Amino acid sequence: MILIVDFGAQTTHLIGRRVLELGAKVVIIPPNDLEKALKQKPKGIILSGGPASVYEKGSPSIPSSIFTLGIPMLGICYGEQLMMKNTGGKVMQGKKTEYGPAKITIRKNSPLFKNTATAFTVWMSHGDEVVKIPKNFTRLATTETIPYAAVADERKKLYGIQFHPELVHTQFGEQVLKNFLTISGLKVKKQGINRSSVENMIRDVKDSLGNNKVIVALSGGVDSSVAALLVHKAVGRNLTAIYIDSGLMRYGETKTLEKIFKKHYRMKVLVVNARKDFLKALGNASDPEKKRKAIGKMFIKVFEKEAKKLKAMYFVQGTIYPDVIESAGSKHSKNIKSHHNVGGLPEKMNLTLVEPLRNFYKDEVRKIGKILGLPDEITQRQPFPGPGLAVRIIGAVTEQKLDILRRADHIFTEEVRKARLDRSIWQFFAVHTGVLTTGVRGDNRAYGETIALRALVAKDAMSAHWADLPYKLLNTVSNRIVNEIREVNRVLYDITNKPPATMEWE
Repeated sequence: MILIVDFGAQTTHLIGRRVLELGAKVVIIPPNDLEKALKQKPKGIILSGGPASVYEKGSPSIPSSIFTLGIPMLGICYGEQLMMKNTGGKVMQGKKTEYGPAKITIRKNSPLFKNTATAFTVWMSHGDEVVKIPKNFTRLATTETIPYAAVADERKKLYGIQFHPELVHTQFGEQVLKNFLTISGLKVKKQGINRSSVENMIRDVKDSLGNNKVIVALSGGVDSSVAALLVHKAVGRNLTAIYIDSGLMRYGETKTLEKIFKKHYRMKVLVVNARKDFLKALGNASDPEKKRKAIGKMFIKVFEKEAKKLKAMYFVQGTIYPDVIESAGSKHSKNIKSHHNVGGLPEKMNLTLVEPLRNFYKDEVRKIGKILGLPDEITQRQPFPGPGLAVRIIGAVTEQKLDILRRADHIFTEEVRKARLDRSIWQFFAVHTGVLTTGVRGDNRAYGETIALRALVAKDAMSAHWADLPYKLLNTVSNRIVNEIREVNRVLYDITNKPPATMEWE
């Protein structure tokens, strides 16, 4: 078993998932529980990253005596810095913060870097850095700006790395974790989601919900669709899927969902037209957090109303782990943005919330959906934010802006699919920027809207890289948008990675 001490990193759970995939049991604990957890006799300990600074008063820590127990330890980012501070090293605020790719060069052979290249790309996300290492530690690797990108006390099997091996953008990241498990005396055997594990999930849901009435929030996205079918297989006709037509959905969304779930799966689907209610709830709100919370509260209000009619006791949502962690789902993590199905929930609800996918990532949810029998039309759909197009409109939301954005997004989608790139891109969409710029139409001056396009490649949504779309495709999309939507006279393409940006603009 491997203990993972959670210092609030956005990717702590992802570290656990990677270790689980390699065949080791994992227990994630807060720092205060570490001494108690040692009774379970872990083979190794991983110290996660986190948003705090080790030299700040009140920052999360663990006793220095932990480092003398002879248990192999791997400190990642904040975990490395804490290991250095607590064993006699020094950590300071860096001269330059790093968010994104960096090239690491291995300076000394170590079992931690067995079967990796001597230089490779890693993913950095830090503001502090180690400036002095303790006695008995040696430097294993450097980058152009970081002198102690990896360090070790090989005798005590203590390792510290400044980069994040759990992220897919770190080359040989899985190999580094695999090497640490080997150092810890564990046999590595990669595992994944299979039919047996999905059947266990169905049984768990059935046992938990019993014979009670259940409603599920169905948006048509991958997460809500998989959650709906999972629960449908568990409780059958006791489930009613409620699709709220908020007016914030993509082109043709409502008709598509009715066709798939009502006709194909014979699921009880209730379509509720609440367009006016959502626009009224949004009002003139332009702050994205206010939008998300307003939409979340309206969703719950509508669901509670429908649940009362159906005498439902449980409310199922397709919340997945990135939703939770971005809404500060662990003790020491920072809030990045509220999700309507996490941060927007009221403190008191008349329904018991059920989130069967809460501990999974998007690629895992797709696998679960495929095992459940969902067609690629659903499992390979584009990720779509819970608050819908409201958070793809910068500023106040109006019917006119929604219409412009819906048409622009549809054009972008059509052309990406024509180019047969939709399966290789994680997510692509249009954004109504709220910026008016000058243009020319015929011989007349035009003062119109600006649409931004965003496309990303990723594996699990915790990190992503902008998609290198062909110029010909971008040219076609731009020409179609400005010619077919007269209100728009400028189109931009976003080339920002995640991090430092998020997937969505809001």
